[in-house]
Amino acid sequence: QGASRVVGVDISKKMIDRAKNNKINDSIEYQLMPIEDINFNNEFDLVISSLAFHYIKDLTKIYNKVNRALTVNGNFILSMEHPVFTARAQQDWYVDNNGMRLHWPVDNYQQEGIRETEFLGHKVIKYHRTMETIINALLDSGFCIQRLSEPQPTEASIKKYPEMEDETRRPIFVLISARKINDL
Repeated sequence: QGASRVVGVDISKKMIDRAKNNKINDSIEYQLMPIEDINFNNEFDLVISSLAFHYIKDLTKIYNKVNRALTVNGNFILSMEHPVFTARAQQDWYVDNNGMRLHWPVDNYQQEGIRETEFLGHKVIKYHRTMETIINALLDSGFCIQRLSEPQPTEASIKKYPEMEDETRRPIFVLISARKINDL
């Protein structure tokens, strides 16, 4: 869309390779590193992070690094797993004896910290935070919230994929659009 510079950062070589294979522009720069190691200074008008921050131990450190990477009034768009989803390490529905989903359990919501869980057959470590922590850390890092969204499937997507109907019963992701208003 006319960007003069695009940089993609990921800790996974597989994800970097996949992005390189799907690239639409030869000028995209890819950096294989943990997000915690980024070190940009007033270089970008926009930073986007997709579903990474629930794997990050020190959220404030990352928010501060994003602030430093952005130009004045730069935009920051991020998504992460919703705190209702990460509150319990057992990220699964309560079901009855017939396997029918009864409800999504929320427990230990106020106890922030590590959650060891399964994802695609692998043990992973995630960090649960309350919505209060997620938002206030962003505000304290020099950002102003522009929009917050807890997306859910549309009626059209549910018709196409009926198994997604239960995704209207609880939030799984939170998306936040913010703007840099202060340098750190």
